[in-house]
Amino acid sequence: MSDELNGKRIAFLIANEGVEQMELTESLEAVLDAGAEVDLLAPEGGDAQAFNHLDKGDVFQALPVGEADASKYDALVLPGGVVNPDQLRTKAEAVSFVRSFFEAGKPVGVICHGPWTLIEADVVRGRTLTSWPSLQTDLRNAGAEWVDEEVHVDQGLVSSRKPEDLEAFNTKIVEEFAEGIHGGQSEKTARTAA
Repeated sequence: MSDELNGKRIAFLIANEGVEQMELTESLEAVLDAGAEVDLLAPEGGDAQAFNHLDKGDVFQALPVGEADASKYDALVLPGGVVNPDQLRTKAEAVSFVRSFFEAGKPVGVICHGPWTLIEADVVRGRTLTSWPSLQTDLRNAGAEWVDEEVHVDQGLVSSRKPEDLEAFNTKIVEEFAEGIHGGQSEKTARTAA
């Protein structure tokens, strides 16, 4: 256990059903091992059903994202799974919560299909990131540059493609979360809003 994230509070935003369990639990373990406090948030709060690809996994307890104050968190993680971000992007409170991290310049980690929620929050224009390959056209259409890399960092936005990239992803989110506010993150978000 390290202390890189001592005093940091990290939000993990997941849908009430459909998060890829490995992408949630391994990243959760990484930031906890680095000393962070963590809250799981979901649109409805309560039970959040994880999946191991298509099979049901464990059920996690989450707080309602609509009652969460983004200013109380230092960073955000968006795990993937196909269903997870597809559901999150339809929930206004989840999309608003995500966007607030970019406006404040706070670091964000996103993996696999997670960027669908970023597209809905209108925070990818002018950024470079990676994702599950099937999202590359969606990201390009939203104004991002897509790269096929194990992990990519753009002004505090850490992205990876798939569960096999988790080791590199987790190392990089701990590093970026420890660095804190990234001025370039909020500058890029302000430019896309103009």
